[in-house]
Amino acid sequence: MSASSTDDATVLVVDDERDVADLYAFRLAEQYTVHTAYSGQEALDAFDGDIDVILLDRRMPGLTGDEVLQRVRTADADARVVMVTAIDPDVDIVDMDFDDYLCKPVGKETLLEAIEHQLTAREYGETVQKLFQATSKVSVLEAEKSTEELTESTEYQALTQRIETLRADQSELIEELDDFEAAFNAIDRAPKDSI
Repeated sequence: MSASSTDDATVLVVDDERDVADLYAFRLAEQYTVHTAYSGQEALDAFDGDIDVILLDRRMPGLTGDEVLQRVRTADADARVVMVTAIDPDVDIVDMDFDDYLCKPVGKETLLEAIEHQLTAREYGETVQKLFQATSKVSVLEAEKSTEELTESTEYQALTQRIETLRADQSELIEELDDFEAAFNAIDRAPKDSI
């Protein structure tokens, strides 16, 4: 069963570059229980119902991150999956069932923030989780693609329409989430040593 709070959450870091996986694990170990896997198969072997968030590299020899993602979703697990990759995103990500997408290199604070967002999203219903997924994809595409490319992309247009529909369906809860996000961002946290 998933952790009930962010303090006892379990994160699985998956990357075939051992130095990268170990660095991420080191950065996260102070706040979470962290497991590492250095291949897609190791990730599947390590995956169980206690994993709350998976940080998953896309480009790995053998079993790719995309394939691991598909198998995790087929297992009907409620783990949140954050792709952490050097692969520049294209419109192919629209149909992928991840929860967030980070482009390498990724710093400690970005990793922590992404995990916290996923642990928060998990507390809400499926519609809000789908909204988080869709807005993440739009943000990544808007950061990587030109306005012209996005205007011509039917996948992008369909995704933005889906966001509007999801927002309309959950407008009251979205206002609550916006308030939560504002409060969360306003918290004055003690600075942590960056690595």
